[in-house]
This record gives sequence, C-alpha cells and structure tokens, in this order.
Amino acid sequence: MAIRTQDDHLKWPVWAAMYSARERESASPTDGSASHRSRRLREPRRGGPHQSSHRRSGPRHLGVRFLITALAAIGLLGSVTFFLNGGRSDASSSKAPPSSVAHVTHSPRSTPTPTPTPTEIDVPPTGSGTFITARAGGSKVGRGAHLIRYAVQVESGLDISPDQAAEEIAGILAAPRGWTHSGNNSFRSVGAGEPYDLMIKIATPGTADALCWAGIHQSTHGEYNCEIPGGVVVNLKRWIKGSPTFDGPIHEYRALVINHEMGHALGLTHMTCAGPGQLAPVMMQQIKGLHGCIANAWPYNKNGSYVSGPHVP
Repeated sequence: MAIRTQDDHLKWPVWAAMYSARERESASPTDGSASHRSRRLREPRRGGPHQSSHRRSGPRHLGVRFLITALAAIGLLGSVTFFLNGGRSDASSSKAPPSSVAHVTHSPRSTPTPTPTPTEIDVPPTGSGTFITARAGGSKVGRGAHLIRYAVQVESGLDISPDQAAEEIAGILAAPRGWTHSGNNSFRSVGAGEPYDLMIKIATPGTADALCWAGIHQSTHGEYNCEIPGGVVVNLKRWIKGSPTFDGPIHEYRALVINHEMGHALGLTHMTCAGPGQLAPVMMQQIKGLHGCIANAWPYNKNGSYVSGPHVP
C-alpha cells in the first residue's frame, strides 16, 4: 500500500487533471465510436444553449476545477489520506513517494548467538600420577552369586568427571549383553575407603605405562590398557579417542575396554578370531587387528550366545 503525505494530495490531482485535458486535446480517434464522441464534443448543437457552456468546460477550466476540488477536499477532510490509500483509485501510484520512505522504520534483526563448537577433551602425554575416587553408585547389577566390588579412579587434573565415568561403567556392566547375562556374575561400585575386589584407573598414557610396567613388567607404549594385580589400567587415549580398528561410537569402544578387562578379572584369557565375517570375541585384543572378524564390544551376541574363539597360548 502506498504511503502519501499531505503534499502528495496537492501534486497528484493537478497532474492528473492536466494530463487528462492534454490527452483529450491530442488524442486521435481509434474507432468509429471514439470518432463519434470526439465529433460531439467539437460540434455544438446549432442554436442551442450549450454552445457557451461547452466553451467554459474546456481543458483549462477543467484543470482549475480539479485543483479547486482537491484543495477543498484537503482542507475539509483530514482523513482523505486513509480514503485514497485504502480504496482503489486510478490516480494512486503503486510506489510510495521518496519523501515518505523516511517515515518507514524497520525493527533491527537480532543476530543469533552461534552455537559453541564442542571442545575435544585434551589427552596430555602424562599427568599428576595421583587419582580421585568416584562416589559409590550404590545398587548392585546382576543376580549372580559371583560378586565383584569395584571402584573407579580418574587421574587428577583431567577433563573427566570421576562420577560420570563411574556411571558410564556401571551402565556397561548392567547391559543385557554384558557379563551379567550368564546369571553367574554381579557387580557393585564402591566409594573411597570401602573394600573392593577391583580398581579401575583411567590414566594418561605416561602414567598408564608406568603403572602397567610396575604391575606386570609389560610395556604398553603409551597406547594400550592393561590388567595389573588388584586392578585395571585404562589408557586415557583409548577412552577418549577409541581405536582405529573399531568402527563405532566411542561408548561402544569403552564397553569393549571395560568388558575385556573385567573378563580378565573373571579369570578369562585372550582369544582370537574364530573365522572371517564372525563377531570378534570380547577377549580378543581387537586393537592389534581383527583378522577378518567384525569388531564387537559385548561378551554375548544379540541372540544371547557367548561369542568365543580359539584361545591364545
């Protein structure tokens, strides 16, 4: 809808009147009816009283009449702007005059706050060598008589919450395809100062190497996890980055790490691939190669069968 000022009402009718008058003076007839109407305007009736009237209603007088009518309308009716803008008029323009643009205001568009990019947890080569124990989760998972009490510790100074890590581990041990599936085993997390059967430590690569060497005199080269007397050492690099041989979400790989090391706590030894295209046993060292098997994080498959393979001497 066009926006007009009061000055526009003065300009537009005068222009329209003058243009209309000039158009009648210069327009040539295009058909018979137009020629007939033009002839009636130019040829007054003989002897009739309309001859002088026709002369007074020429183009100049018609323009003045339009001007007077427009001025009267502006002076007597202040709401004429609303009438012209709201109604249809051949004299109205589809574009607003330039002077009216300044009266149109636009609300400033708010700039959306960019979503921060998640920061990857840093994996320093070595850490403090001291550990923080997670709070106890409380309830036992599984119904088996063979209970393993475990505690979770995270090396201090890392961007990992010990309590959150303990909660994730508890979920892995309680999963339907986990070690509780057989009905023989159960697990319960304990807190600092409570007796435990197994300590799960998450440590930087340098600290993990030191703990593994001290526990079993085995070099883990800053890459591997290990089982030591009374506990399990999980390399922070594996916990955060996973393994290049494991194609799946990081939580699935963490399940493989916990299930593999907990299997050692249950007395199981290493296995290897049973054949190309089969699921890799959870007791297989999958980080060292799959040998044709499919990466697998759980002791049991979806049908409830235990995933096994040849034992490694």
